[in-house]
Amino acid sequence: MRVLLVEDEPDLGAAIKRTLSLQKYVVDWVLDGTDAWGYLEDQSTEYTLAIFDWLLPGLSGIELLRRLRAKNNPLPVLMLTAKDGLDDMVTGLDAGADDYLVKPFRMAELLARLRALQRRSPQFQPQQLQVGRLTLDYATRTVYCRKQLGEQHVVSLTTKEFQLLEYFMKHPNQILTSDQIRNQIWEMNADATSNVVAAQIRLLRRQLAVVSCAHLIETIHGTGYRLNATDEPR
Repeated sequence: MRVLLVEDEPDLGAAIKRTLSLQKYVVDWVLDGTDAWGYLEDQSTEYTLAIFDWLLPGLSGIELLRRLRAKNNPLPVLMLTAKDGLDDMVTGLDAGADDYLVKPFRMAELLARLRALQRRSPQFQPQQLQVGRLTLDYATRTVYCRKQLGEQHVVSLTTKEFQLLEYFMKHPNQILTSDQIRNQIWEMNADATSNVVAAQIRLLRRQLAVVSCAHLIETIHGTGYRLNATDEPR
């Protein structure tokens, strides 16, 4: 799950990004509204949610919302603001915000509101993602691989491995190029080396090998990688 965070307060932005990263979100943090619009127009990146501050350098959060909705983009957006008046709240919601959180706030409330947005969005995120022999549980951040006799074996994954497998599971039996994977799993400003995708896939396969499931991720030479969702238990 990927989030676009647009917040120009360095301390608050860093705290939100840290909190979301611990929850296995991929977070692109931008301090300027104009830069944020560039991220939103980049068709190579799919965002699950967005968090906009109201007052920003360049484009304001309200202007970002209006531009987004003018393009009929249904991306769920949570607005952050110090403005707590009813008129301000109505302005934000009318501009296209899906929810509104007044500063200061607790990170637990922020996470709860993001989960609620996901449940209400057209791209509803189920509690579990199941593809073939693999089950990804969002509530517990756990992955299982089914083997013979229906036995479920827990796969121990790091945050990046979890994000990578989730991306494969959202695109089963589809060939994904290294560029597609890099654009979706690593943050925009991350210093990702050319072989970072291959290296991360090796690590993911190593973890899947513990439960004899490494072969589910196939290398399509000269093209990319594919999750074989039709494989039968061994």
